[in-house]
Amino acid sequence: MTRLIEILISLAIVAALFLIVGIALPASRHLEHSVETNRKLTIVYDTLNSMRRFKDWNILVLKDPQMQLKLSGPESGVGSRLDYDSKEKGLRQGSWEITASEPGKRVAYAITDIEPGKNKRTEFTFKPTGRGGRNIEITQTYDVDYGWNLLGRYAGLYVSSSVGEDMKMSLARLTNMLAAVPNYDYAELSKDDPAKAPKIVERPAENLLVVTAAVERSNEKVMGQINSNMEWIKKVMAANGLEADGPVRIITNEFGAEMYSFDVAQPVRKIGATGPATKLDIKVEGPVTAVFNEPAKVAMVPGFKGHMANLAKVRDALRGWAMTRGYETVERPYEAWKAGVAAGFTEEGEYDVFWAVK
Repeated sequence: MTRLIEILISLAIVAALFLIVGIALPASRHLEHSVETNRKLTIVYDTLNSMRRFKDWNILVLKDPQMQLKLSGPESGVGSRLDYDSKEKGLRQGSWEITASEPGKRVAYAITDIEPGKNKRTEFTFKPTGRGGRNIEITQTYDVDYGWNLLGRYAGLYVSSSVGEDMKMSLARLTNMLAAVPNYDYAELSKDDPAKAPKIVERPAENLLVVTAAVERSNEKVMGQINSNMEWIKKVMAANGLEADGPVRIITNEFGAEMYSFDVAQPVRKIGATGPATKLDIKVEGPVTAVFNEPAKVAMVPGFKGHMANLAKVRDALRGWAMTRGYETVERPYEAWKAGVAAGFTEEGEYDVFWAVK
């Protein structure tokens, strides 16, 4: 009997200590970690203001490569949501959802998972740093509430070593991922006209007449080669009863320091034809080849104006825009020279810039 009483007293002491310590522990936890990147603020903000690249930077996905991910809500901004479902006991089901965003300043998420605590939230804030503000400091905070859940308060003792380490690894992956994005501020493309912002469009099926060229990077030689190739294309068009089905295109193969390799491509159709394009039986000659393209999804910068020498930067900016939104660029970039070839070598040039994506 005495032994039993001793055991009960011991248990009571342990329970009392548990309660006293638990009550003394914090009812919430706050973590904060920072990294720095040299990417443009627009790129950093847009990447985190969308769930489309979540799997490329967040450590969560590495814990279970078989994890099922589901995106919902808008493509970016408040309401953009990612739900995950894992068979791993330590993961199970959960979600991340953007609850607030201020362009160039912060992005906040609400988090649900199986870990103890409620009202879990994380926020990324951005601050220019370094010489001339060229770099961006990304600071991530994490907050969780336990209230009077004493078991949760005890679990909070390990948040720094669990959630904190995940934050550090995710931020490191984020900076590595950002480093692969071309460092051009694509927001500059539409600062004077929102209609010129990059976008995703569907390119219909099309027939092209194509001639390949490689010349020194001088305006005179490039323009001369384009005009020479167009003469061949016009000859094939006349022989096959074809007409132009849009502006001439320049498809970049390699834009080197000294040489420029490109294709001159003219979309064509039978004279007077309407409706969706089908593959044409075209008799070609000389250096001309006939190409039929199936419908495809493409990233596009509409109505860029200026000298063709600026197009290399526009192409890189378009690729960066696509990458921040989780699209992979494929094939080769090209421009439709809407104002004609001669104008393209002046500030009066006008182009729609394209890059196929998947």
